[in-house]
This record gives sequence, C-alpha cells and structure tokens, in this order.
Amino acid sequence: MANVTAQMVKELREKTGAGMMDCKKALVEVDGDMDLAIDYLREKGIAKAAKKSDRIATEGMTSVVSNDKHVAVLEINAETDFVAKNDQFIQLVQDISNQLLTVRPDNLDEALKTEMPNGQSLQDYINEAIQKIGERISLRRFEIKEKVADHAFGEYIHMGGRIGVLVVLEGTSDDAIAKDVAMHVAAINPKYISRNDVSQDEIAHERKILTEQALNEGKPANIVEKMVEGRLTKYLSEISLEDQPFVKNPDVTVGQFVKEKGATIKSFVRFEVGEGLEKKEDNFVEEVMNQVKK
Repeated sequence: MANVTAQMVKELREKTGAGMMDCKKALVEVDGDMDLAIDYLREKGIAKAAKKSDRIATEGMTSVVSNDKHVAVLEINAETDFVAKNDQFIQLVQDISNQLLTVRPDNLDEALKTEMPNGQSLQDYINEAIQKIGERISLRRFEIKEKVADHAFGEYIHMGGRIGVLVVLEGTSDDAIAKDVAMHVAAINPKYISRNDVSQDEIAHERKILTEQALNEGKPANIVEKMVEGRLTKYLSEISLEDQPFVKNPDVTVGQFVKEKGATIKSFVRFEVGEGLEKKEDNFVEEVMNQVKK
C-alpha cells in the first residue's frame, strides 16, 4: 500500500475542493493514485472536478502575432510574476514571437536551433536573457497557422497575456467574427470544437463516473441509465465550443452564431500561462541549510 503523505492530501484537496479527511480516504482507497482518487471523489459526489490539470501555477506570458501570411500563438514561462511584467522579458517575448513567425519551425526542438537576426541560436538568445534577467525562462509551446483565402483569423490576448487565443473560421474573411469567438474561447475554455471530436474512451470514462454517482445517490436502477445519458449530454455540451451559449448573446450557441455568419469553426488554440504545470514550492529553511552545508 502506498504511503499517503500530507502533501498528497493537500494536492488532492486543491484539485477537487473536497475535505481533508475525504481526500485522505480517497487516496488510501486507490493506493495513492491521484487520478483514481479524483474519480473516486467524483463517483461519491464529493467532488465535481473533471479537469485534472487546470492548476495555474507558473508565470510568464502568451503572445499572438501575425503578418500577411501567418499567425503564431505561443507561451513563454518565467519563474515569477515580477519578471513576467519586466520590460526586458516583454521584449524577449516579442523577439521570440517575431522569430517564430518569420522562420516557422515545425517543432520546439527545431525552433530553439533557428538562427536569430544577430547570429545566435534562439536557445542561446534565451540563455543570454536568463543571465541578464536572473531567472529561468523557457519557450514552452507554440502553434503557427497559415492564412488562406475564405478564412478568418481571430486573435485575442486576455489579462495582459495570461491567456492567448487564436480561432480560425472557414467560409468568411471577417476577422471580427473570429475575434468574437476567440474572446468566448478565452472566457469559457472549451476542450473541443464539436462533441463529435470527443473520443469514445473519454465518453466511456465519463459515463462510468456518472453511473457510479447516480447509484451512490440511491437512484432506482431503472432510471439510472436515462439519468446518466442526460448528464452525459450536458457534459458534452459544456466542453464543446459549438454547443456552448455564446458569451455575447447567450440566447444562441457559438455554433449557431457562426452558422448565421455563413461560417464554420475550423480550429482554435487556447494557451493559458502555466496550465498543467505546478509551481515548485520553495522550502526556505531547507534552502538556507543547504547553503550553510556547502
């Protein structure tokens, strides 16, 4: 049996909002597996958390830049919020954004090897900035889209760079429409364009949890299946962009809004600073003791 630590209980509580004792019990029941513990709490109706990696802990900035032919959206991480607001860091983000837009590498490894205008590799350019700024900085991820005819590109930056969104619509060249959808994506954070994009494995997993929830609520077996299907339909509508009520007009869904404009949603990218990453908790006493021992 796994040793359930106080840190594990704390992490589970932060992810689910459940009580400390419930979290400890869940971890004990599943032998310390964090994901299974989240499922356990959901099945018992104690937690509603469906997303296991939404904790936003690291700092940095997202960026969306474009020219006549391409659009790039990227995330660059730093260690502290103070540095993320530093003029040198902001300039670095702009320089990296322009580099990606100009060179258009296929992946992160290739991007870091590209040559900057001053002759340095992008990685060396970042390393030099690290020395000047005094904090670890990294290009975490990026996507680049090519602009084509009969497509609209919606670019949106929210909260001073905490969230960067790019939406591509097909069937219209009106970027204002695409930007409206991008603002919605920033606010509501859909996982998919359509419920048809959700994998059968994810649907089966959610159906299992919803079934356990209904049974644990003491619902009669003959109505559990109908109840589960209703809740599953609601779940799919909540995570699918086309089915979500449009933030600027909740009387219509995003899909209806776009269709009224003669368009369809081709793709979207939403980067939020630090999503899926957890900030290292510095132990000041331990750090001091380590320095003393040197």
